[in-house]
Amino acid sequence: MSVPGPSSPDGALTRPPYCLEAGEPTPAFFKIFRQNQVVLLDTLEQEISKFKECHSMLDINALFAEAKHYHAKLVNIRKEMLMLHEKTSKLKKRALKLQQKRQKEELEREQQREKEFEREKQLTARPAKRT
Repeated sequence: MSVPGPSSPDGALTRPPYCLEAGEPTPAFFKIFRQNQVVLLDTLEQEISKFKECHSMLDINALFAEAKHYHAKLVNIRKEMLMLHEKTSKLKKRALKLQQKRQKEELEREQQREKEFEREKQLTARPAKRT
């Protein structure tokens, strides 16, 4: 089967640019073949770049998702730190009040001992002065 080539204006078939009588390719065939290769390579490079762009978009989306996740973690840590700060402040106030209460009780016990000591001192029999 032979493929008919382009026709001339008078309707007769002309020889295709890729055939010689012996069946070997002509220089015009190589030129067309080379141009087609260049077009195919350009198209392939464009498709590869689009593919890489899609993958990079997926990577960017993954990075944004990861950033969102870590932002939520930071927000939770901040809330926990504020809660811990409040708890420690309350505990410090309570510890101060307890310390003040203990000091007050200690002072009251000391004053009570001094009063008892003075009372015993006054109750202790003293020799009367002779006049």
